[in-house]
Amino acid sequence: MAKVPVQFTLNGAEKAEFIDSGTTLLHALRDKIGDTSPKGGCHQGTCGACSVIIDGELRLSCLTLAETCNGATITTTSGLSEGGVLHPLQRAFLDAFATQCGFCTPGMIMAAKVLLDHTPNPSREDVVEALSGNICRCTGYEPIIQAVLTAARSNSQHAA
Repeated sequence: MAKVPVQFTLNGAEKAEFIDSGTTLLHALRDKIGDTSPKGGCHQGTCGACSVIIDGELRLSCLTLAETCNGATITTTSGLSEGGVLHPLQRAFLDAFATQCGFCTPGMIMAAKVLLDHTPNPSREDVVEALSGNICRCTGYEPIIQAVLTAARSNSQHAA
C-alpha cells in the first residue's frame, strides 16, 4: 500500500506522518501518533466512542480517512486539560459519576464540547440530541446528561 504524507495540528501540536493510504484517523491517532483517547468501539460509525473534533466539528475518527485531515486542526480528549487541570466537562463527568467503565467517555465529552461551543446554555433536550450519536451501556445516560448541564452552568458562571 502506498504511503501518503499527512500534516495536521493535534491538540495544539503540529504532527506530520507518513501513513498507508486508506488509514482511518482513529488508527493514525492511536497506532502512529500514540493518542489513545479516541476509542475504537464499533468501527462502523454507530457508537461514537471514536469522536474527535476536526476544525470545530464533531467527526467519527473510525470513518474519517486520515489523509483527508491534511492541514486540519484536530482535538481529542487528551487535548482538553491544560497544565494538569481538567477541562470543566472532564471535571463534571467525574463529579457526576458519569463514567463507569469509561469506554464511551471520550466520545461523550467531545460531543458535549461541540454542543457547548455552539450552545453555551443548552436545554436538556439539546444535550440529549447532541449525545444521540453516542452509545453508553453502563450509566443509563442520566449522569452524563447531568454532567453536561453542570459543565454548562459552570462555564456560564465563569463567563459572567
